[in-house]
Amino acid sequence: MGVEKVSDQSFDADVINSSSPVLVDFWAEWCGPCRMVAPVLDEIAGELGDKIKIVKLNVDENPATASKYGIMSIPTLLLFKDGKLASRQVGAAPKAKLAQWLNSSI
Repeated sequence: MGVEKVSDQSFDADVINSSSPVLVDFWAEWCGPCRMVAPVLDEIAGELGDKIKIVKLNVDENPATASKYGIMSIPTLLLFKDGKLASRQVGAAPKAKLAQWLNSSI
């Protein structure tokens, strides 16, 4: 179970209406720290695949969703549970910190 891509159009179906917790990675191609976080999220998706869904949203291609959630800097990770924003992590962080944050949130 890898990291999937979502868009403004699919956000409600893929994230808000999901039966499992969803981590949304707000990112962009030009963002260096975003590229550092991506492989870490792939690893976490492999380890926690049955407990959480991890998706990416490109802020350049999907400005409406980024604006709705007040994304000011990227990468920003938002965790949604039962269709509601449950937790937020701004900036790149090492895998251990992200895994600890997710485990304590889900």
